[in-house]
Amino acid sequence: MDKIEIGQHISRQFNEELEDIRNRVLEMGGIVEQQLSDALQALADSDSALAEVVITNDYKVNALEVAIDEECTHVLARRQPAASDLRLVVAVIKTITDLERIGDEAERIGRMAMHFADAKGDRKLLMGILHLGELVSKMLHDALDAFARMDTEAAVCVAREDLKADQSYESILRELITYMMEDPRSIPRVVDVMWSARALERIGDRARNICEYVIYLVNGRDVRHTSLEQVEKQARAANRIKHKDE
Repeated sequence: MDKIEIGQHISRQFNEELEDIRNRVLEMGGIVEQQLSDALQALADSDSALAEVVITNDYKVNALEVAIDEECTHVLARRQPAASDLRLVVAVIKTITDLERIGDEAERIGRMAMHFADAKGDRKLLMGILHLGELVSKMLHDALDAFARMDTEAAVCVAREDLKADQSYESILRELITYMMEDPRSIPRVVDVMWSARALERIGDRARNICEYVIYLVNGRDVRHTSLEQVEKQARAANRIKHKDE
């Protein structure tokens, strides 16, 4: 198996193109992280102004997705990459799609934050949401870090955290359903919180997706739609290959 490494091509320009693509993915990831952080802060503080910033800034994420996708298309057409270079381009295309959708989910949370603030919702409804938000935010950060370092072990750790995020989401739903049964007047506000919880759960899923692309990038195995045990097995295989080549 070929070693994953940027900067070993005969063409210096090709090296720079690949490095630029990877750097732009991380730039996009940073913007998406900030979007999510601001959306959660807007929800926690009932800050309609900050929520509006989250909503209006979504165009930055969309523009970066288009720009990076075009750059990848040009590399495919001009360079006809193979092996690890091709996997890098494919992984980037998939990653930016998930990042764009995470940005959409952050925007959705921002809109829910505005509704919640306008309705003067009970902050007790947000306790579980904010805990889930912290967990998912860390997952996203760690997924991007795993991508930057091409670290399959770190990728597996994020995949494990997705199980916790799913459990937290289910717990939140049970609590919110109970709240609505006890006070039917709260239903409109609780529904907004439910949509926010769903958005966070989806962000966790997409962070796991990014980690699966890291494993694919390193060892060429597609681990989507497989069990966590299988993901861990492929990550260990990728790690052995990486150490053998070093």
